[in-house]
Amino acid sequence: MSRKSNLVLIGMPGSGKSTIGVILAKRTSHDFVDTDLVIQQMEQRSLQDILDKDGYLALRETEARVLQSLDLDNHVISTGGSAVYSDAAMQHLKRKGICIYLDVSVETLRARITDYDSRGIAKRPGQSFVDLFEERTRLYRRYADITIKADALNQDDVCSAILAALAGQ
Repeated sequence: MSRKSNLVLIGMPGSGKSTIGVILAKRTSHDFVDTDLVIQQMEQRSLQDILDKDGYLALRETEARVLQSLDLDNHVISTGGSAVYSDAAMQHLKRKGICIYLDVSVETLRARITDYDSRGIAKRPGQSFVDLFEERTRLYRRYADITIKADALNQDDVCSAILAALAGQ
């Protein structure tokens, strides 16, 4: 089994990680896991409930713990948007995976995300979407092995761009 057999999708909420992850898993014959769903299963509550009751730092800590507990091979892994706040979690994912950053502009994300305040996004109280975007973009770029500019692409085109980038490595 390849040392880096996983494809790890990172990016902002609304960038398409979950949807593209499913399509990419089918096209590569990988299994698929959405870490937001794993967190919700393990915690037996929604991300928004964790945020509301325990705060954004608790959600980030929970996410880091869950990511570090994953021991997967041949998976497409869709991470939560705040996965990149934990260096330990990202290094753990990168040991067995190639990190693919789905780079989508703030304008496109704003058009896609209509439920910013109730979506379960781990952000500081009062933090604007633009501030969150700028803060996280630096982190996504730091951990990305591959960056896909996904604004003007449909889901199938994003998957094709990912496969082309992987073939070129």
